Amino acid sequence: MNDAVNSRTAPAPHPGLDGRKVVVTGASRDFGRTLAIRFAEHGAEVFLSARTPEAARRTADEIRGLGHPQVHAFGCDLSDPASVRAFAKEVEAVTGHIDILVNNGARWLDGTDLLSATDDEVTDTLASGATGTVLMVKNFLPLLRASRQPDVVNMISTAGVPGHHRSDAHAAFYAAKSAQAGFADILSKRLRPEGVRVISLYPPDFTNPDPLSPDWDATPRSARDGLTAHSLVDCVMFAVSQPRDCFIRAIHFEQLD
Repeated sequence: MNDAVNSRTAPAPHPGLDGRKVVVTGASRDFGRTLAIRFAEHGAEVFLSARTPEAARRTADEIRGLGHPQVHAFGCDLSDPASVRAFAKEVEAVTGHIDILVNNGARWLDGTDLLSATDDEVTDTLASGATGTVLMVKNFLPLLRASRQPDVVNMISTAGVPGHHRSDAHAAFYAAKSAQAGFADILSKRLRPEGVRVISLYPPDFTNPDPLSPDWDATPRSARDGLTAHSLVDCVMFAVSQPRDCFIRAIHFEQLD
């Protein structure tokens, strides 16, 4: 383990997360990797996916290197229905239930000019962000229903908020995130009677320092600073750790001017 890892502050295991089984998509880099690492550090058993198995295994190896052996890596292309189905079947072969499904994976596409993206890029953005989220919930719902404390967490974006226009994301990304938001809204109402919580977060652009570096704890988090991944992770952990009578449907964030 390198000096950067040794010098950071690892969190004490969260009593509400210890032993819970968590699926995280898009976990090879950026915020998905951050979520997978932090869930593992809080004592959860993590089932992480990335578009390729090799990318997923890199994050899993990092987590094992921190002393958390309860981690499993899978390849899953969210734009491919067969890949999503296979991922769910592979997880089912390992465990009989899942407690938390985190829909984090989605393709980012920038460009304010609609013509700046190819048709394939538009299709992949919509498929991974919108269709992928629907299919992940559909295929993992049996495993969630087998849990005594099932949660679906959707990492959406301010791009999914009606009327939002401040991002430089491509219109296809806005469309994907708006579809995610609409899906989460109806899903929350329909799964509530079963005790399945659907929790959606709508962050603006945020800084994502490496969770295994000293920057993780050193990045400023004052009222004058923009949102950090550290605070965003804390919001996710807070929401899924609440008693089962507490259904937090959405977390929105004030954006800096």
